Amino acid sequence: MILIKTDSQIAYMRKANIIVRDTLNLLCEHTKPGVSTYDLNKLAHEYIVSQNAVPSFLNYNGFPASICVSVDAEVVHGIPSKKKILQEGQIVSYDCGAIFNGWHGDAARTFAVGIISPECQQLIDVTEQCFFKGVNSIKAGETRLGDLGSVIQNYAESFGYGVVRELVGHGIGREMHEDPDVPNFGRAGHGMRLSSGMTIAVEPMITMGTEAVDWSSDGWTVKTRDRKPAAHYENTIAILDNGIEILSL
Repeated sequence: MILIKTDSQIAYMRKANIIVRDTLNLLCEHTKPGVSTYDLNKLAHEYIVSQNAVPSFLNYNGFPASICVSVDAEVVHGIPSKKKILQEGQIVSYDCGAIFNGWHGDAARTFAVGIISPECQQLIDVTEQCFFKGVNSIKAGETRLGDLGSVIQNYAESFGYGVVRELVGHGIGREMHEDPDVPNFGRAGHGMRLSSGMTIAVEPMITMGTEAVDWSSDGWTVKTRDRKPAAHYENTIAILDNGIEILSL
């Protein structure tokens, strides 16, 4: 069921997403070689709690941390660990959620660890561009899910990149995952229309090689099958009569 949000409900979501945005900015400042992903998770957790919010991910379906930290070939859902230390030249994706007054915010970013290759930097940049090209194409009552997905897919594939199929964006509000699913691929002219008052998380997950992925033995971490790097960029958006508002920017 699609839940249409009121202006006051979107205002609560705006606050939750500002907390998420600021958490990701804080993580960016502390992303450097030699830092453990455990310490980054601790930093994020303490900041979210200090803002009178609750980390969305902690204990969600048993997930053991407050953020997902995914390195290089890890697409999403990487579990922070004292043993996982960031290394020069890696790329790292943070996925972060926060609940404020019962409403969710959700966003993700991929950052460089020190100096990275031009190929990895392009992957990060294109993944972010996929998001903006997609959401900037949305017109309330006109754009279909297939239209949004096809814009993202076509742009990513124009660089020879893969678009992960098994994982998609989602509706968001009082629950972190609501209807509808929001794929990063699709056929233009197909799927439900996006209506004013909908709030969705759009999150391109783009790979340098194959689109195929594997689940790790921990039950959470998703990796590219060819173990080439992947990038992730996400924001929660509200669809309005006069356009879209990116709540986590």
